[in-house]
Amino acid sequence: MSVHAVNPPELPPLPGVLSHAVTVPALGLVYTSGQVAWDKDGQLVGGDDLVAQFEQAYENVEAALRAAGSSREKIIKETVYLAGYTTDQAGELVAALTAARRGCPTPPASTAVGVSTLFQDGFLVEIEVVATL
Repeated sequence: MSVHAVNPPELPPLPGVLSHAVTVPALGLVYTSGQVAWDKDGQLVGGDDLVAQFEQAYENVEAALRAAGSSREKIIKETVYLAGYTTDQAGELVAALTAARRGCPTPPASTAVGVSTLFQDGFLVEIEVVATL
């Protein structure tokens, strides 16, 4: 079974041991790596604003999916990791998820996980998804 790496130019380059996404054509699936709130130059977007970071991370998810031949509407599973998450942020998170799912016919299965830290200081959210091709 073949697997293909996907690394679109609108996302920052990764070391050769990582890919932004991989497709598994025989299964009709694409898996993204966790996407964070960075621009194509690897600079943090959104500062300490959870919603702004969430929006940028989801845009990066969408860029990886597009490059793989999929889209936001085809997401079947998402996992959202939140650095330093507290339950008083639940309203912000639900609002951000609602906006991110605009036009999606079926809400995906979803998990939100509070973690102590993410890959780099300053990142507040990381999102990974599985989608159909």
